Amino acid sequence: MHDEFFDPELGLDSLAVRAGWDRTGEQEHCEPIYTTSSFVFKNAAEAAARFAETEPGNIYSRFTNPTVRAFASRLAALEGGESCVATASGMSAILATCMALLNSGDHIVSAGGVFGGSISLFNNILSRFGLSTSYVPLTDLSAWQRAIRPETRMLFLETPSNPLTEVADIAALAELAHAHDALLVVDNCFCTPVLQRPLDLGADLVIHSATKYLDGQGRCVGGAVVGDAERVGNKIYGFLRTAGPTMSPFNAWVFLKGLETLSLRMRAHSDNAMTLSRWLDDHPAVNVAHYPGLPGHPQHELARRQQRGFGGIVAFEVKGGREAAWQVVDAVKMLSITANLGDAKTTITHPASTTHGRLSQRERDEAGVTEGVLRISVGLEDIDDIRRDLARGLDRLG
Repeated sequence: MHDEFFDPELGLDSLAVRAGWDRTGEQEHCEPIYTTSSFVFKNAAEAAARFAETEPGNIYSRFTNPTVRAFASRLAALEGGESCVATASGMSAILATCMALLNSGDHIVSAGGVFGGSISLFNNILSRFGLSTSYVPLTDLSAWQRAIRPETRMLFLETPSNPLTEVADIAALAELAHAHDALLVVDNCFCTPVLQRPLDLGADLVIHSATKYLDGQGRCVGGAVVGDAERVGNKIYGFLRTAGPTMSPFNAWVFLKGLETLSLRMRAHSDNAMTLSRWLDDHPAVNVAHYPGLPGHPQHELARRQQRGFGGIVAFEVKGGREAAWQVVDAVKMLSITANLGDAKTTITHPASTTHGRLSQRERDEAGVTEGVLRISVGLEDIDDIRRDLARGLDRLG
């Protein structure tokens, strides 16, 4: 890569387009996809040096691939991190982080409103390896404090939360974690580095499901961990090298190109979501709309300070519980009924029966995921068309 791409004066939008790539001798303008499983060496000595890690270079695409490295380097630049490891999925990014940095007997404190798959990972898989997890309300700092034990080594959260868009005070939680010799790990999937940079606020590691906004068009599955050179570049990378939850070169190329338009898309998602949330909040069939951009949101002022925008996720609770919520879902014609998010296409889902359906009733209650809650990932269509499609079902209820 040209030296100017690491110029600290470059803005985030420029980094999103230019960072992370060394142009080859072919002088390509678009980053190529290296669809190769292995790499050849000039001689036996070079092969030995590569495997001994005394000389940098490609070895095997499970852990060294130029396209994957370009995506990881660009995302690290956007998040302000020293290192990034790209993984096969967002869930494998969380798994790699825990397996690389925690030991049997360690304790995790997690926000109770995290993605249902994360809770299943903590409760059903990591627990078998001697890791224990306690859950607390995302916004209750005193509850986080009370849950910390001598063996606590990680605080884990998503902010804004899924699906109710609660916002955590990252700086305060970072201070709390570090006072107890624990790491603060923040899933930044909903905001992306365009709207929020957790490392700047004191977090130690940032998790991404690249499947969502980093791609932006619902094409590929992938994940990433961003942080410092020791924890991410050494320990988590070491886990990836051995265990192999590897991102494919093709997926990395899709994400790499997605980053180029990330800032434009996040602003457009946020604008549409702001307009939609106001309309939903005033609709007679809706009990409450959840969106950090609304002045009535409990963490509205915190979101204004901590984020550079409010994002594209809106949740709302309809009157009438599951039956009414399903009527709204079944009435849409343009919106996509899918649990994925971060797409150019607007999606709608009923979290209690999809993303959080594997949780117990108690766990859903603690997360505030009632039967009447619907989640919208607001896309890039005309906002009037999005509202009109939702009105097909909502107006019947109202």
